[in-house]
Amino acid sequence: MSALWVGMIVISLVCGLLTGNGEAVGAAAVSGAAQGVELCLSMAGLLCLWTGVMEVMRRCGLADKLSRLLRPLLHRLFPGVAGDKEVMDAVSANISANLLGLGNAATPLGLEASRLMARRSPGVASDSLCMFVVCNTASIQLIPTTVAGLRSAAGCTTPFDILPAVWLASTLSILTGVTAVKVFSRLWPPSEERRRLLSPAVGKAR
Repeated sequence: MSALWVGMIVISLVCGLLTGNGEAVGAAAVSGAAQGVELCLSMAGLLCLWTGVMEVMRRCGLADKLSRLLRPLLHRLFPGVAGDKEVMDAVSANISANLLGLGNAATPLGLEASRLMARRSPGVASDSLCMFVVCNTASIQLIPTTVAGLRSAAGCTTPFDILPAVWLASTLSILTGVTAVKVFSRLWPPSEERRRLLSPAVGKAR
């Protein structure tokens, strides 16, 4: 990623100098940096608010209740790891954070859940891990906190008026992703070696 950004900057500078727009490129760089700082500061308040809400939910037990509410559905989506409480707790926490639009909080929880799933079948992506990656990428949201923060920073007076569109898009994306995983898992069933690696006994032994 660092190489990509450095390459973009170098190309921009070279193109600006070759076209005689070096001063415009420099001015745009300074202006963009200032706007980036302003955007981060303007979003910080809203993100801190909902991160605090998530922490309050965790401390008062609402997060656990939400996880228990989601558990029957998650057991159907991830039957291969349904019996592993540690994995299911991480998955539930990740989805709860995504529902609140807290991608910054959901990311480490998602990485932890993926690590725990991968530990059960080293070197092999299980159906449960594939399903989790798809669900996490689709990121179904009830409250699009980050997007609302961006809209508010851009001057929108009603940043949450996109809720119906977000709910519809989230529902369609998650349904499409889950359907794709189910279909592909049936079209390309695991080989015997992969079945052995994905078996619960082997996963626990490892």
